Amino acid sequence: MTANRAEYSIQMMSRSLGVSRSGFHARHSRPPSARQVADAALGKRISQIHEASKETYGAPRIHAELAEDGIHVGRKRIERLMQAKGLRGVSRRRFVVTTERDPRARPAVDLVDRNFYADAPNVLWVADITFVPTWAGFLYLAVVLDAFSRRVIGWAMGNRQRTQLVLPFRQIAPQSPAGQWMQ
Repeated sequence: MTANRAEYSIQMMSRSLGVSRSGFHARHSRPPSARQVADAALGKRISQIHEASKETYGAPRIHAELAEDGIHVGRKRIERLMQAKGLRGVSRRRFVVTTERDPRARPAVDLVDRNFYADAPNVLWVADITFVPTWAGFLYLAVVLDAFSRRVIGWAMGNRQRTQLVLPFRQIAPQSPAGQWMQ
């Protein structure tokens, strides 16, 4: 409301926002609450720690630093105050895109309509491929599960993310009513 005082009257804004005019004016005249004062002091200390770390520390490390200094506050509060001040830690992990969809390829047909529930074992198998970071690079892990029991039917690993990781399971997979392999 304060930002729009030049364009609109306080009376009109308070009526449209459902607040009283006296409440708006009282908010500006009362002193800050104890929580606001504590947040301001904590925010200043967080900024100091963040700056001393060459702007690399995030909330977990700042939380540890404050605990060492005898200041016990929650990590979520530190995250909130850091976000309000625009402070962010540096992540050493780089973001890796592991799936690049071929725009020319036709998407696979969803044979189960995203319903991964089965009434009996060996009626529906599902497969997924994920990556495991290692020192030598990424390894890709393909797992085939029985949707009824969540039992691992089989798995395969490879250094490339390809459909060929799960294709060997096609020979032993249950058949759908239409006679198609469910993936």
